Amino acid sequence: MYTPSSNEEHRLPVLREMMAAHPLAALVTLCESGLVGSHIPMVHEDDGSEFGVLRGHVARANTQWKDASTTTDALAIFAGAQHYISAGWYPGKFDHGKEVPTWNYVVVHATGRLRIVHDSEWLTTHLVSLTDRHEAQFATPWKVSDAPPEFVASLLKAIVGIELPIRRLEGKWKVSQNRSERDRDAVAEALGRANTPEAETMRALVESRSRE
Repeated sequence: MYTPSSNEEHRLPVLREMMAAHPLAALVTLCESGLVGSHIPMVHEDDGSEFGVLRGHVARANTQWKDASTTTDALAIFAGAQHYISAGWYPGKFDHGKEVPTWNYVVVHATGRLRIVHDSEWLTTHLVSLTDRHEAQFATPWKVSDAPPEFVASLLKAIVGIELPIRRLEGKWKVSQNRSERDRDAVAEALGRANTPEAETMRALVESRSRE
């Protein structure tokens, strides 16, 4: 991933927090037919290695799991906050006009060799972990054990486990760090006027990175 030094994010807690907050990953693999991508929720877990491991699952009918190259790294892309930045927000638009629009965004790329898992115990543990994490926000969380065992067993036969031990972890926070303080303040102000959840999230990122 092309990442100017001003946009690099290396801090592991920050990268892990971002993946946890935006768990729907684009899993891209090289297959005989070319590049193939699936969008699946993945759980980042600490396995004692430097970067940890990602765990997820795909439908057994999705042939990506058996067509993926075992000698080439797979790529999991986690996309976070993003927002269009208008050229009209920069003071320079009125001073000299030499401004263009851009897009601010936050992404994390995780790469490693895929491991395919068929073990039903592994799959059950994974589904419980995945479900419990996302159900925790509700007053009455649903649990895998709430479903009839025979129903769960039948569903387990229809999925395949995906494990990606992370070999390289890259973070890119493109949130106006390359602009002057005057420009960053103007961008933050314009995002505040937009008054949407997406704009507010990006405004906070622009302001927080300006202080670092």
